[in-house]
Amino acid sequence: FYRLSAHLDGHSYAACAGHLQDLLCQECSPYAAHLYDAEDPSTPVRTIPGLCQDYCMQVWQNCRSIFRYLSEDRELIALENNMAKFCHYLSLDDTDYCFPHLLANQNLNQNLGFVTADTEGCLQLCLVEVANGLRNPVAMVHANDGTHRFFVAEQVGLVWTYLPDGSRLEKPFLNISEAVLTSPWEGDERGFLGIVFHPKFKFNGKVYVYYSVEVRYEERIRISEFRISPADMNALDHGSERIILEIEEPASNHNGGELLFGDDEYLYIFTGDGGMAGDPFGTFGNAQNKSTLLGKVLRIDVNNNDRGPLYRIPPDNPFVHDTTARPEVYAYGVRNMWRCSFDRGEPHTKEGKGRLFCGDVGQNKYEEIDIVEKGKNYGWRAREGFSCYDKKLCTNSSMDDVLPIYAYPHKMGKSVTGGYVYRGCESPNLNGLYIFGDFMSGRLMSLKEDRATGEWQYSEICMGKGQTCMFPGLINNYYQYIISFAEDEAGELYFMSTGVPSATAPHGVVYKVVDTSRRAPPGKCQVEPLPVKVKSKRIPFVPKEKFIMKTVTPHPRLKPTTKAPREGRPDPKTPRTPAVDWVGQDPPPPRNRSRTSTTPAPSGRTSKPRKSGDQRGQRRKKKPPSRAPPRNGAVRLMEQGRRGRSRGRVEVYIDGEWGTVCDDGWGSSAAAVVCHQLGFPYVVRATKKAEFGEGSSLRILLDDVQCSGQERTLLECSHADVGTHNCSHEEDAGVVCSREEVAD
Repeated sequence: FYRLSAHLDGHSYAACAGHLQDLLCQECSPYAAHLYDAEDPSTPVRTIPGLCQDYCMQVWQNCRSIFRYLSEDRELIALENNMAKFCHYLSLDDTDYCFPHLLANQNLNQNLGFVTADTEGCLQLCLVEVANGLRNPVAMVHANDGTHRFFVAEQVGLVWTYLPDGSRLEKPFLNISEAVLTSPWEGDERGFLGIVFHPKFKFNGKVYVYYSVEVRYEERIRISEFRISPADMNALDHGSERIILEIEEPASNHNGGELLFGDDEYLYIFTGDGGMAGDPFGTFGNAQNKSTLLGKVLRIDVNNNDRGPLYRIPPDNPFVHDTTARPEVYAYGVRNMWRCSFDRGEPHTKEGKGRLFCGDVGQNKYEEIDIVEKGKNYGWRAREGFSCYDKKLCTNSSMDDVLPIYAYPHKMGKSVTGGYVYRGCESPNLNGLYIFGDFMSGRLMSLKEDRATGEWQYSEICMGKGQTCMFPGLINNYYQYIISFAEDEAGELYFMSTGVPSATAPHGVVYKVVDTSRRAPPGKCQVEPLPVKVKSKRIPFVPKEKFIMKTVTPHPRLKPTTKAPREGRPDPKTPRTPAVDWVGQDPPPPRNRSRTSTTPAPSGRTSKPRKSGDQRGQRRKKKPPSRAPPRNGAVRLMEQGRRGRSRGRVEVYIDGEWGTVCDDGWGSSAAAVVCHQLGFPYVVRATKKAEFGEGSSLRILLDDVQCSGQERTLLECSHADVGTHNCSHEEDAGVVCSREEVAD
């Protein structure tokens, strides 16, 4: 301001200094991204904020010379002597946002500082697709070395390098897939589960990984150290592996999997309770037994370990002097913490810095979010959420366990995925919001701390409706199975999900979370990555996900007091989630991170089929009765050219014609809708790949069908526009229905 105001003489300064200051200050306005047209990457960023016409004319008449110092836009300067053209050039198409009228616009300012929410309080956010084609992406991390690369780990044991321009390197950063123990079985929890860079990676080149391995027919979890290759900064030296720690796993589930470094530069390791239901090991279970490493948060010192022991015990670990406890234990009473994170702290005050948030997966009733502190007991197996699980243990006064900051019932989701407190730059209104999700239900959720009471307030997160996400590059849908959350080097928030929860299915996508209710001022969040020497071929990123224009028939959201939804078999492929207002829980895979119980096939009431000849108020006496055409959304089954009774290719009637359904996203929930339409109470399975023959004579009418299982017809499910698809008849979907419940 002082540099520019020096160009003004005394008279001009009195008349124009205020305008100059106002215009400069708009760069820090909550609406700066809109005022400077920075939300659309296809248009150049303005050098002057968008001005309201009356204000522009006022400034032009008295102070138009100041624009020469504010902007180097030659086209603008050329219009300086023509008020109408000059102000038209500076105007905004959206006059609600022009300066200074937006300051007095109550509709805009009443929720300033808050994320936009719908009438039910669901926060409206948007996404950017940043990576795809991944096989169960379990983790995304950065090196904190100024390069702003990020690294995505697949459950099969590969880690990929992504550059700041979005491209992926053809050569993997790490490939230990031959050593990693996992399987294509949907829901297998074993595999490559965690990766973290040493806080001094820039100097020591060390990376730590957490994976499942089989040693002499014994399943173990292994924590290993690798070093960066001296020949390639985008690859680890596979021959440098040193096994830091191995822990025997008595079962194939509850493997934990998180690795983190704290501000103390110690390595935190999060293990599961050993698997099976109810932590049945020993008198009180592994989680309450401090002499075992299972069901714990461990803390070890791997610094300066090139000589001597591979790790040391931090001297202030809470049980160092307890002869009945392992000294590595930092906290206990853990069932299966899946994804934890340290809070970076409020960007300016650093309030909250160092808090350790974890999602702990529940047993039969509740999922929970904990803040982990040194030496504390988090209650399992005595307690699940706020509820007693083992009543004898729960009433033991010596437990002294810490309650979660939040717990939710299995009506809302059955396998929590811990997230992050947002501390990034690009979406200021998200600051301080803890964002997490549920693997099974696909819900995105948030918690906000009430500083006055210390309580955490819950808000659900939905994909933005209407025009909320209608900006270039943004989408409003995602695949259901939320595997993990991540931060990039700048602190922006991401999550990974898939449509097929199998370690070998390449359907995983990485999404960046965006809040369009308020963007950071242009230029504020720019980063300048350090150069990266690339020796591998770059593979440009090609986005595949689309913004869904079609509105989905609204359904009431799940609430803790609602009746639990029906359960059924897992969808072989789960579709994207527009608006994520999940009505029913998609059933768990044969085994997921949290569940050890089995699930029945879908059951419940069947809609009463209407008679096809019902034509109310249309009695026709002069003509013999004729069969009325099917109703829109009617379905039939076809098998080898004939009508199928309880099995066959699904054909749907829409706007006067029968057509087939593509199997993209086709699963048991959609199959249940078809079976219920046809009067069958149970679905045996959903079929794909034209198992009952190709409907080659018909058009493919539906694609990307997404159902909760509660809809009355397929047309009530979310789907691509009628007739819009990217399929052939080799992908015709089908179903097998039954009048009796079929045991798994």
